[in-house]
Parts: sequence; structure tokens; C-alpha cells
Amino acid sequence: MKNSCFAVIAVLGVIAMPALAQTTAEAEPNTAPEAGVAAHTGRLHHQSAKASNISSSDTRSVIAPNLPTPSIGWDGSSLDYLKSARTSLAAGHTGQAQQSLEMAETRALDRSVPQDQTNARSDDKLVLQVASALQALGNGQRQEALKIIDAALAP
Repeated sequence: MKNSCFAVIAVLGVIAMPALAQTTAEAEPNTAPEAGVAAHTGRLHHQSAKASNISSSDTRSVIAPNLPTPSIGWDGSSLDYLKSARTSLAAGHTGQAQQSLEMAETRALDRSVPQDQTNARSDDKLVLQVASALQALGNGQRQEALKIIDAALAP
């Protein structure tokens, strides 16, 4: 009898803990992403001010940290994000530079392609430059990333 009571309590504990954890995470106030809270879920995520998870040499976890919001916000053009990346990188804010480069790449990839070629790599010069800058950043080559960004911003 005593063993069956312990078994029931253990099973109830195993069932209740995930529910309690979900309730606690959802009860957190939905603050800005800069505070480490994902805006779309309201749940806490690890945030880092340093660039990471770009290449195998800088990946420490299968879950990439939440990066700081670019200084221009979320509605800039690819060139706006490149300028933001350059400013952030020059100041040593590699996480914010990474986020800006990723946003620049996303904006630059906005293109029209035939339906059967949606997985084809873009050969757009700006897309390739941003990818190169991200790769340099991932390899810890900050100065090289700055040179690539400068070349992409040159008229």
C-alpha cells in the first residue's frame, strides 16, 4: 500500500511539473526582446551580445541565442541594416552586427523566382557580400567583415 501511494505521488509530480513550468514561463511579463523575451511567444530565451552560431567554429549550442535588436529597429532596407551592422561592428557589438547582417541578407533575398527554383542560391552581389561578411564574423575576423561591409556600401 505504501509503495503504491509513493508511485501515485511520483506520477502526479511528473505530470504536474511540465504544466507548472509552462504556467510560470507564460506568466512572465511580455517585455521587449532586448530583455531576453521572445516577442512572438512571451517566453524567456537566452540572449547574447556576442555573435554566435554563424559557423561551426563559433557554435556552442544547437539553440542560437536571442540577439540584440538593430539600432534601426525592424523596418529598414538592406542598406540600412548594412550601415547598422557596420556601426555595431566598429563599436565591438558583434551580436547586434550579426542581427543586422542577417536582416540585411533577408531584405536582399526578397526576390521573384520561378516556383521550381525557390531553393536555388541567389547570385545577387549584395547577398553574396552579406553572406561573406557573416562568414568572416563567424570566423572571428572582425576587420575582414568590416572591409566586406564597406565594399557592399560603396557606390
